[in-house]
Amino acid sequence: MSSHILMAYEFDGTGSAKAIAQNDISKSINSIKAAWVHLDANHPETKLWLENEFSNLDSYILQALLEDETRPRITETHGGVLIILRGANFNEDSQPEDMVSIRLWINQSGIISLRKRKLKAILDIEKSFSDGNGPTTTAEFVCMLVDRLFKRMEPVLATLDERIDNIEENIISNPSNKHREEIVDIRRKAIIFRRYMAPQRDALINLRNSNLSWFDSSNIKSISESINHVTRFIEDLDAIRERAQIIKDELSNILSDKLNRNMYLLSVIAAIFLPLGFLTGLLGVNIGGIPGVDNTYAFGFFCIILFVIVMIQIFIFKKNKWF
Repeated sequence: MSSHILMAYEFDGTGSAKAIAQNDISKSINSIKAAWVHLDANHPETKLWLENEFSNLDSYILQALLEDETRPRITETHGGVLIILRGANFNEDSQPEDMVSIRLWINQSGIISLRKRKLKAILDIEKSFSDGNGPTTTAEFVCMLVDRLFKRMEPVLATLDERIDNIEENIISNPSNKHREEIVDIRRKAIIFRRYMAPQRDALINLRNSNLSWFDSSNIKSISESINHVTRFIEDLDAIRERAQIIKDELSNILSDKLNRNMYLLSVIAAIFLPLGFLTGLLGVNIGGIPGVDNTYAFGFFCIILFVIVMIQIFIFKKNKWF
């Protein structure tokens, strides 16, 4: 099989599937039995192969399947539906918020899917065939794909929520500037996730309300449940983002109060030593007439005077509750 064809299966209707030879893919996609072909959108032969094998495919659909940047959406056309969704990125040396797109064109008998990067949810579906728990129809394939995408998202959002809990606990006991960077990182990830999850919810609502005859009531219920999940995800992301902002403000207030206390303490110390500095500077000028020059006890008397002045200042500061 060519390198641009990643996998091709024909559903047997019992939860399993058999691999399809390359020459039989287009025939199987257009047959009565449900079939699925998964392609590499980065491969230069993919576009030409689609044009040759599926000449009836609308140019708009073909362009949407192959375009570089996509946003989640669903478009009905010619008895089929164009579906573009995104899932968390679990590829090596990648960040989950750099979400991976999956592009599909689906009708009652066939599924054409393309990916730019690997997506774990697709591998989950392939594994389900070997376990005998795979989809039996193209509609079930969509429901399973959406379900797997969101199940993969749950631990990612749970990690974000746990991180924000830890920061909230830490800033109470040990606030520091290093928490600022972590808070900014959490808010950034929450914003990126929400940017894709919100249109994904709208796309699923459109799919639920579509007039596709091969989408039965059980499939609609499954999509409705997925809509509830993605709605909860969006609400969680909003809550995480708002909590992060509140914690950031609280951290700023704590650090600002700490800085103000330190500055106030330094100001008090400076105020105490101001008259002492004035007196020592005045008596330290190297000119004639400085009192006590010839007195052996003058230095001791002077130190006592300075001490008394400090005590008087402290008394005044305490009385006025300046510290």
